[in-house]
Amino acid sequence: MKTIEDRGPNKVSGTDIIIRKAGLFRSGLVVALQVLVDCASFFLAYLCSLLLRSGGDVRPELWDEYIRAIFLQVAVYFLFFILFSLYRTLWKTAGIDELIRVGFASTLAAGTGYLISLFTGWLLPVSVYFAGAALVIMFAGFSRIAYRLLRRIQGGMMGSDQWLRALIVGAGEMGSAAIRQMNEQAAMRMRAIVAVDDDKSKVRRMVRGVPVEGTRMDIPRLAEKHRIDVIVLCLPRVDEKDRREIIALCSRTTCAIKTMPSMQELMDRQLPGSMRDIDVGDLLSRPEREYDETGIREYLLGRTVLVTGGGGSIGSELCRQIARFEPARLVIFDVYENCAYELAQEMKRQFPKIRIAVEIGTIRDTKRLDELFGKYKPEVVFHAAAHKHVPLMENNPAEAVKNNVFGTLNTAQAAVNHGVRRFILISTDKAVNPTSVMGASKRMAEYVIQYMNSFGKTRFAAVRFGNVLGSNGSVIPLFRKQIEEGGPVTVTDKDITRFFMTIPEAAKLVLQAGAFAKGGEIFILDMGEPVRVDDVARTLIRLSGFRPDIDIKVVYSGLRPGEKLYEELFLDEEKPDESGFPGIYVGKVQSPPPEVTKRNLDWLYEQIESGEDARTCFTALIETYHPEKGNEDPS
Repeated sequence: MKTIEDRGPNKVSGTDIIIRKAGLFRSGLVVALQVLVDCASFFLAYLCSLLLRSGGDVRPELWDEYIRAIFLQVAVYFLFFILFSLYRTLWKTAGIDELIRVGFASTLAAGTGYLISLFTGWLLPVSVYFAGAALVIMFAGFSRIAYRLLRRIQGGMMGSDQWLRALIVGAGEMGSAAIRQMNEQAAMRMRAIVAVDDDKSKVRRMVRGVPVEGTRMDIPRLAEKHRIDVIVLCLPRVDEKDRREIIALCSRTTCAIKTMPSMQELMDRQLPGSMRDIDVGDLLSRPEREYDETGIREYLLGRTVLVTGGGGSIGSELCRQIARFEPARLVIFDVYENCAYELAQEMKRQFPKIRIAVEIGTIRDTKRLDELFGKYKPEVVFHAAAHKHVPLMENNPAEAVKNNVFGTLNTAQAAVNHGVRRFILISTDKAVNPTSVMGASKRMAEYVIQYMNSFGKTRFAAVRFGNVLGSNGSVIPLFRKQIEEGGPVTVTDKDITRFFMTIPEAAKLVLQAGAFAKGGEIFILDMGEPVRVDDVARTLIRLSGFRPDIDIKVVYSGLRPGEKLYEELFLDEEKPDESGFPGIYVGKVQSPPPEVTKRNLDWLYEQIESGEDARTCFTALIETYHPEKGNEDPS
């Protein structure tokens, strides 16, 4: 017997069929109701027209003509209403466009009906036809917007204490759409009270009955004046710098903040035009960079691409980005089957033409890696598999070495043995002057990549970047969970800073760096300015509608073992060069000679196998490893 998992991508279950049939039945009922309402509108419109024409006293012979002619007119009207697609519009979205189509259809139907009546002899007075058309427009048009009017009246009947008071930022088309959405969708439980716009020609005017009372600088004042509960950003075309400034102004209030999707989100992610919660990524993200998609496409198009750790935060986003460049096959390799399986199902839905393979295994298993590379013959490898949690690796140092160092070595050797063209390691800023076992293990992984670049024809390179917003184990999900639970929000140190980048931005830059790889480079991604984690925590609290230290406490727990007060992206001696592409630098890395690295790796393996402490080994192998300096102030 086949399970649900055995079904092909195009097969449909019995439950799916029942749901679809139910949906079709409901749609059929709605269309039937529209037809009945229109039928009543046609008969009533022409009856009223005839009565108006006759002053309420209709001659018997004119009644006979009306009865013969009205059925012809109804048929003509239905024909034109179908031609103008008036039975394909949802009532809840009916608006001015539908009224215009009703007007055109009714006018043409009246004229056509009159011409046909000239030939049939079933003729009514000319004024009846055109007065009837005007009444049809009134009756049929009203029936189409009545549903929306009823929804608005229903919302208006709610008590003022039952809905949230909203401030709209941006009084353009999207602001107007947001106000309309609030007015017509009672389930939102939200009403627009006031709006702001930086276009001063809109100030002191109204948008859908909502006054525009100032510019962005007035947001804190107006939020307090009007007792605003939620601020809605309607800024589809604003650049990222202005967007961050506006969010910063909003975060000075105690209001929750929501946003309508930007034009980039609508185009890239195809999101529906409804509002979503603001995210800290909106505040910390940088302006959208242009990418050399031609260069990326050249090394991915038609290739077999393997992503180790493909089910993780970075690995999964890499898979999504890679698929856009149409590889022949995408192989997702991960030790955790659930995440890898869910990603594969998502990918098959979004990219049905790309062959997706999921393989389960660990990079510690050389035999499994040899099987994997032999089976698929990948031409490009992105190595994202790693242990990355700093405190956990401090407690399990040998595991960090086995996975991050020798797992990378195993994968790189398999790549050389099977003729892989490019191999890109995902590294971290914690590898720079490491103070943690995790950071030191990733620094050793960078040594491995440069060492392996001496063998075969594979181009090895590493890409180094900082914290990724929303990734597994990152601080943002932890803060959100703590806020949801009512606090406190724990920050290790008031002065701790980190570089932040969004997952999509990091993945795009990794792919871009891969296009530049000639062999042996360490690419360093521009992370912008470091951000105080304390500021991030307090901003998240405000974005959630709470007041830091009043509604939600912020407590400082102290630096954890191996944790640095600040991060760096490159060593002093690296002196990174421009790569020729904005946002990517190339570090001038002085790596040990291949024979030295080989000797060091053999020694490290022996020490770890004999139970030696990894910290002692790293101290001997990595000159810049200083575990005691994790809590030093950079100043």
